[in-house]
Amino acid sequence: MDYTPYYEVLRRTSLLQGMPDRDLETLMTCFAPHMRRYDRGELLLMAGYPTREVGIVLEGEIVAAKPMPDGTAVVMARMGPGGVFADVLAGGQSKSPVNVTAAAPCLVLYLPCEALLRPCGALHPAHLQLLHNWLQTISSKYFALDRRLELLCCKSLRGRICLWLLEQREEAGADTFDTPLTRAELASYLNCDRSALCRELGRMQEEGLIELFRRSFKLLAPNRLRSMVQ
Repeated sequence: MDYTPYYEVLRRTSLLQGMPDRDLETLMTCFAPHMRRYDRGELLLMAGYPTREVGIVLEGEIVAAKPMPDGTAVVMARMGPGGVFADVLAGGQSKSPVNVTAAAPCLVLYLPCEALLRPCGALHPAHLQLLHNWLQTISSKYFALDRRLELLCCKSLRGRICLWLLEQREEAGADTFDTPLTRAELASYLNCDRSALCRELGRMQEEGLIELFRRSFKLLAPNRLRSMVQ
């Protein structure tokens, strides 16, 4: 199978970041990954089931949501091309805590965990770099969960919104940024009602704290936002 049309996407991922074509060619030859297309709404990974593959989004978008006992679901992440999922699960026997669903028609490449954990006899430097990147990715996701817990511990909705906005600003390195989350998904992520979120964002815009346009945010007074985190 020819993977070269997707090399630019692959090298943007946390697992394969910056790797030259020759290294990607080596890894694709060793791993012989498979690709699969999904329609919007189709399930890629079901909560309660294990997986032995790491998924990489090549086209489209996916959303990971944790099902709750009351039948609702809490959005954990939304990913486009270059997004990596199941990387924390694939190395062990743990069952998935989330449902991963196609938010739009998508194409996903699957790397077999067995091949990742057991390098071939040639011990290619590219494989060792991949293992290093994999460890870094898992570490980053651990700290992301820690930040999520800190966010949910905020007593007020405005405090949660402000903390989330400041985190996105830091990640983007700019006061203006886009989010892949819809308002409904952001409300789920912040553990609040969508209507309440929209009202609070509207008030913050009226107070000159932020500017909104669809999924774009512009922070007009970051220091004031920081003082509201509680």
